[in-house]
Amino acid sequence: MSVLIVGLPLLAAIVCMLVRKKLWLSVTSVSSSLLLVLMVGSLLLNVDPAVSPAVYPMSGWGAPLGIELSVDGLSLIMLFVTSLVVLLLSVYSTYYFNVSEQHIRFWPLWWFLIAGLNVAFIARDAFNIYVALEMIGLAAVALVAVAKKRAALVAALRYAMVGLVGSLCYLLGIALLYRLYGTLDLSMLANLAEPSLSTSVALCLISLGLLLKTALFPFHFWLPPAHASAPAPVSAALSALVVKASFYLLLRFWLEVLAPSVSAGAANVVGVLGACAIIWGSLCAYRATRLKLVVAYSTVAQLGYLFLVFPIALAGDPELGFRSGAVAAVAYFVIAHALAKSAMFLAAGNILASTGNDDIRQFSGFASRQPIAVFTIAIAGISLIGLPPSGGFIAKWLLLTAAVESQQWWWLVVMLVGGLLTALYLFRILGIAFEQNQPLAKGSNFLVLPKPMVFCGLALALLAIAGGFNAEWVIQLIDQDMSSLHGMGVAS
Repeated sequence: MSVLIVGLPLLAAIVCMLVRKKLWLSVTSVSSSLLLVLMVGSLLLNVDPAVSPAVYPMSGWGAPLGIELSVDGLSLIMLFVTSLVVLLLSVYSTYYFNVSEQHIRFWPLWWFLIAGLNVAFIARDAFNIYVALEMIGLAAVALVAVAKKRAALVAALRYAMVGLVGSLCYLLGIALLYRLYGTLDLSMLANLAEPSLSTSVALCLISLGLLLKTALFPFHFWLPPAHASAPAPVSAALSALVVKASFYLLLRFWLEVLAPSVSAGAANVVGVLGACAIIWGSLCAYRATRLKLVVAYSTVAQLGYLFLVFPIALAGDPELGFRSGAVAAVAYFVIAHALAKSAMFLAAGNILASTGNDDIRQFSGFASRQPIAVFTIAIAGISLIGLPPSGGFIAKWLLLTAAVESQQWWWLVVMLVGGLLTALYLFRILGIAFEQNQPLAKGSNFLVLPKPMVFCGLALALLAIAGGFNAEWVIQLIDQDMSSLHGMGVAS
């Protein structure tokens, strides 16, 4: 089944390259998205991570001679949220692009991106992960450039350069690991790797490459222009899925593959950068005047929460041990953020497509003219702020609990300040939208959008809220994973 999860997007990409009709491109893509959801759902029902990760050797040859794909609780969560978001974004995209030429360019790149994401989540070989990162990077850059506007082309070029540097750092890191241990299989590396200067250098190179791709502060400079300039479904995928893939890989290397080489000091440094991202990204979001730019800077801020997992899980009092609750919190945060942020980008895209403008200063009265788009932003904002009963509330509550249990209360302060700043820039948007004391800007025309475009974003926002009602399955999957990880110790 895991082979099909990679093979289906690749097959869809090839079919989309051969098909030239808009209708058949849309039918192929939506049906493939639905089939992908069904396959991941089947995996969720049939794979039991409590026994051991389900390993699938390609062509019957296992490591180290062959290539293995592996599915465990964490990868299942990533596959699940990816398939769910991809389904709704695919439906949205069939209506968003109204010219056949745009469909012809978009769909093959879209499916190559999804294939790369799925490979990154289930690959068990560091070089195959590099191949996946290249697939993701090249497809994402090309998708940003699909907009064919000067700002999008400049942003895509900057994105490509950063991605190239990140890939080079990662490749140098795994080359050093191969020189040291003679294998790139992640399970074998977890058993063989020992704390040493060379291993630490390799880990630093790998981490730097993945941090560049994840856009953690201060490496975030490429993200806001790329996400704000790309077509709406591309912006949603970049924020909800693409940056999460490199974070997921970083989590794997730090907590599983090279865990003995990770120091508490390094974990705290990454945590401080995450805290800076929360504050700086939120302030930039508040100052931005374009709606898509606000949502893009919000992504910079929200990514900061993910990196708090490292000091909370790995630092603090050594006698308290490893905190698996922090990893469960981050896994749930990935789900909640992916749903809420993709909803916000679709709502912003709808406003831009309907009016030709996303300047917040001209949003007075939009609540009555674009009620569903504004409602979508409000509902998604509940999850981003972390208000009950949303999935964002569950994620932040789990992270707060883990911080208190690890006796690192200062991260609690960072999270609370971040939540207040998130409320500040979201209430600014909603406050202007509900104003009635200013007339609508002259010449503003409202294009009526197809219903699927309007409701896809709303569906994602409602799913982000619904996620707050069933967190137990995520916690169980992660707890089972953490009990079987190779090496939970942290270097002093």
